[in-house]
Amino acid sequence: MTEIKSPRHAATLVLIRDTPAGPRVLMGQRGAGAAFMPSKYVFPGGAVDDADHALAPRFDVHEADEERLRARADPAVTPAALALAALRETWEETGLALGSPDSGAAALAKSAAGDWRGFFASGLRPATTGIRFIFRAITPPARSRRFDARFFLADAGLIAGDPDDLSNADGELAHLRWLTLADARSLDLPFITEVVLSEVEARLKAPDMPRPTPFFHHDEGRSHLDHL
Repeated sequence: MTEIKSPRHAATLVLIRDTPAGPRVLMGQRGAGAAFMPSKYVFPGGAVDDADHALAPRFDVHEADEERLRARADPAVTPAALALAALRETWEETGLALGSPDSGAAALAKSAAGDWRGFFASGLRPATTGIRFIFRAITPPARSRRFDARFFLADAGLIAGDPDDLSNADGELAHLRWLTLADARSLDLPFITEVVLSEVEARLKAPDMPRPTPFFHHDEGRSHLDHL
């Protein structure tokens, strides 16, 4: 009998930029040799790490998302840790920092681990309350690598700096670029990314309309899409 692996907690950021040609989303292509979703175009994101958990008590998320992020979830992973992971992974994979100037950032830089040290050294406080929780998906049980991924939506106005300056990206995602939603759909996308794009489009068309957060998961051999 094949062992079913427990999914790792992960977070992804969907960055939206308003342009004269309509909204654009930032995406990149995973490497052909990647163990998870090789060659697919995706949003920046990845697993929650120890540094995110360590920093979480110092940060909050948007008050409307707190309860939904805790719903049907492992209490060991906090809403702030998820939001921080989305922002850190975006910083690593694109070189773009979402945050605002903060005089306390220098002190955090001295104690922070990993790439958070560089983020705080830039004098910024991560925009954990500015990004919004819009989707959750758990990788099917049969996959060798599984993630319980939370997708956050953020406006490019939260970027501290030039949104076109991707020169500090770490290279994990190739062909990083801002795409119209139509252009994004023409690429080789994972199924769940297509579903998330549809959710993003629905939210952009009715930005003031309250929406539940879709939750894609698998129980008893069947796929389910319900809401949090």
